[in-house]
Amino acid sequence: MAKNTSLYFRIVEGRSLPVKDVSGTSDPYCIVKVDNEVVARTATVWKNLNPFWGEEYTLHLPTGFHSLSFYVMDEDTIGHDDIIGKISLSKDAIGAKVKGLDNWLNLTRVDPDEEVQGEIHFGLELLKDAKGIGLRCHFIEARDLAPRDISGTSDPFARILFNNHSAETSIIKKTRYPHWGETLELELETEELSEGGTVTVEVWDWDMVGKNDFLGKVEIPFACLHKTPLVQGWFRLLPLGNNEDDAGGKLGALRLKVRLVEDHILPSMYYQPLIDLLVQSVISPAEVEDGSPLTMLEEVTTVESRQDVAMTLVKIYLGQGLVVPFLDYLNTREVNHTLDPNTLFRSNSLASKAMEQFMKAVGMLYLHEVLKPIINRIFEEKKYIELDPCKIDLNRTRRISFKGALSEAEVRESSVEMLQGYLSNIVESIIGSVTQCPPVMRVAFKQLHKRVEEQFPKPENEDVKYLAISGFFFLRFLAPAILTPKLFHLRDQHADTRTSRTLLLLAKAVQSVGNLGLQLGHGKELWMEPLHPIILYSVASVKDFLDKLIDIDSVSEVPQRAVFLPSVTVKEGYLQKHKAESPQLLSRFSFKKRYFWLSSETLSYAKTPDPWQVRSSIPIQCVCAVERVDENAFQQQHVLQVVTQDNDGQMHTIYTQCKNVNELNQWLSAIRKASIYNRRMLPSFHPGAYRSGKWTCCLQADRATSGCSRTHSAVTLGDWSDPLDPDAETQTIYKQLLQGRDKLSIQVASNLSLSPPDGADCSVELLKHRQAAAVRLLGVVLDLEQAHATFQRQEREEAGSLILTP
Repeated sequence: MAKNTSLYFRIVEGRSLPVKDVSGTSDPYCIVKVDNEVVARTATVWKNLNPFWGEEYTLHLPTGFHSLSFYVMDEDTIGHDDIIGKISLSKDAIGAKVKGLDNWLNLTRVDPDEEVQGEIHFGLELLKDAKGIGLRCHFIEARDLAPRDISGTSDPFARILFNNHSAETSIIKKTRYPHWGETLELELETEELSEGGTVTVEVWDWDMVGKNDFLGKVEIPFACLHKTPLVQGWFRLLPLGNNEDDAGGKLGALRLKVRLVEDHILPSMYYQPLIDLLVQSVISPAEVEDGSPLTMLEEVTTVESRQDVAMTLVKIYLGQGLVVPFLDYLNTREVNHTLDPNTLFRSNSLASKAMEQFMKAVGMLYLHEVLKPIINRIFEEKKYIELDPCKIDLNRTRRISFKGALSEAEVRESSVEMLQGYLSNIVESIIGSVTQCPPVMRVAFKQLHKRVEEQFPKPENEDVKYLAISGFFFLRFLAPAILTPKLFHLRDQHADTRTSRTLLLLAKAVQSVGNLGLQLGHGKELWMEPLHPIILYSVASVKDFLDKLIDIDSVSEVPQRAVFLPSVTVKEGYLQKHKAESPQLLSRFSFKKRYFWLSSETLSYAKTPDPWQVRSSIPIQCVCAVERVDENAFQQQHVLQVVTQDNDGQMHTIYTQCKNVNELNQWLSAIRKASIYNRRMLPSFHPGAYRSGKWTCCLQADRATSGCSRTHSAVTLGDWSDPLDPDAETQTIYKQLLQGRDKLSIQVASNLSLSPPDGADCSVELLKHRQAAAVRLLGVVLDLEQAHATFQRQEREEAGSLILTP
């Protein structure tokens, strides 16, 4: 039984941060670490002691983790950034909150003795013979130690301590991956055998000047050596254990939302009955539409979990090749239950959420093609734009005129002109993108158009069929992406204050276009009136676009393992590629700018993105590791390596450098997802480079020696491009049904002989269908619950037998 761990965290905001700059303020940003590996960095909020970030992340961790840490930093233009404070959460503390953590937490001081990481490999043996009693420790190696020196490495040595006895290994200089291969022995007295106590193994960084730096420790109860004379393996290094001091809130606080989801995934055969029920709901819908298992699932899920359920169902039906019938089923039910066309899809129903998640799953690349050029232009131009008279700041207009500050009327006039230009570009990009829109998305809109037209055929409801589509396409897809481009991966950073205001005004205008201009002049924002003419002018073009969008024959869906097609580029952009053929060059000159493309089949690159450029390609099926590179390997930050194996079994490594840690994590995650089904993934790798006849990480001379650090092939950031995993997705639906088991039981036990309550919109036939659906679902839930219990019992028994085996 496989185990999946997903960690969801949102860095909301900070408050009362201390002043770090001479200007009387700070420039805070957050770094997030999982077990001391940086997984995210927020944007910097300049000159603000109460910053708002609102950034959220999902991290998939196949083997779990120990701690999640948030570091608040102050960015400095010159010199090193200052550490303001940290918040560290253990896995157990996060897991204890069933619904997740959502709270303000005080920042604590950063203690170097608590900032430890890595593991040590040693064997500990209790010796008893005629010569006497002793304690033998064989120090083999260590990995991923904390860097304590300015070079980004350490000079580690190990020490064993018991009572008043101690011994030390030799010092291995300039490495975080030392190989000792040394055996140390402590001579013990007979009376010490009866004592309790603890054997402590410590790792230190040797310093020529000043005191040595602590790198971590392992504690083994002496009693364990009586039961098991030889204790050997990899052990996680732990901090000294000093109590964290939150400084009484003097360092400020962060508001965090954190949720841990751990699932035990059963073999596929156990989930098939639930898959069959979900498939049956859309292939052969019941005559009484409220009586299907899919309907019952919506009723037993909570409003808070509806978005997760919607995304999971979209992925399940994508995997089955039935996403269009699934959406058609939900939309038909929603339309048929709507009497007033003005309220159509206004609620957060499963149908609305499913359409939203579907557009993100299949339309994100299309969204980038339509919006990214215009969004990039807005970010680059950074124009001051404002229409609201109450918010116009004439002091900000001096930069746009050499004649001094403009008048309020001139600011509004220039703002209208620039917004009209941006809006025209966006509308033109949209109406010219019919053929770029994914066919499956167009067919889903076609079905929606048909259902709405059937429900509201009267002439006065002519626009409803357009509004149903544009409500999703413009209001729930395009406008949110324009408003917050970072959340849709259109930009790496959040917009500054000036650009954010431009994007907000533009998103409002796009919403009005999506509403076909029907609500213009009815709101409170009358200062948007100068944009009304161009909005109304765009309505005819938008309707024509929607007509062309749904003018498509039905496409046959193919069950798929990924949400993107093999030939589709899922990520692209400039990176710095290392010139492996020129080892004599200095590190900073050995990286050359290249444009990279990633699809599910190849990772390719060329000098520029121009189509005539010759591309070099790496087959994804040859990838066997995608990992970070230590900074000291090339004296460069944010470097990743892609290790491949050719048909002759030869290993090759390509090194590329990213602009920042977020881009690094995105490329790592994207390539790992593309290669997730590869069979030749390596268990270990070298985080350094082979230079001057040795590896820079572990200092080993043999180029072919096994890696000195564990790979992280399945550690990925969750987003729209996550590969489909039918078993994990069905497990999520099972958990939702398990939480709603009581509601299903009530439905099963309902007395059909009783008359429906007065005013209830139901019948005996409907109740029978609902009861039958509840019986089937409840049966599947109980079977899965029993299967989980059986597998967990077997795991406990196997774990117990391993402990008892000498």
